[in-house]
Amino acid sequence: MKRNPKDLFFVGTQLLLFVAYLFRIVKIDFAVPYSLQLAGIIFSVAGIIISFAALFALNRNLSPFPTPKPSAELIQSGIYKYIRHPIYSGILFFTYGYSLYSENTLRLLIFFLLLILFRFKAAYEENLLQVKFSDYSTYKKTTGMFLPAMKAFFHG
Repeated sequence: MKRNPKDLFFVGTQLLLFVAYLFRIVKIDFAVPYSLQLAGIIFSVAGIIISFAALFALNRNLSPFPTPKPSAELIQSGIYKYIRHPIYSGILFFTYGYSLYSENTLRLLIFFLLLILFRFKAAYEENLLQVKFSDYSTYKKTTGMFLPAMKAFFHG
């Protein structure tokens, strides 16, 4: 199957940012109080839990590319009942938390770049999902993109 150039751009950029996240530039690192490092660990663990919950819920629908698989189903249960892009959320929680814990400025910068990338990637993906699934617009009204929408808590 030939991939859409936008799919390749988003996944390629994401991969480059993940590789860059492995490095540090000591001269620009910052120091944070122990309490913020502890908060960073909590954010990181939450990110891992969110990501695994999303992976488990997606099962065979999982793809690194924003374009849904031809056989994809719209998942609206589990963590997807509250968040439309929980894998992105989990990655963001982890990268933010671990950048605090490790006191690494480069990692913190990459977190912000991933946030921007995921915002555009998610918007692109949502346009494709709306074309594929007629009830996607309704689903969007009760869920948040990266964090639960307040409506989700009240409409349970």
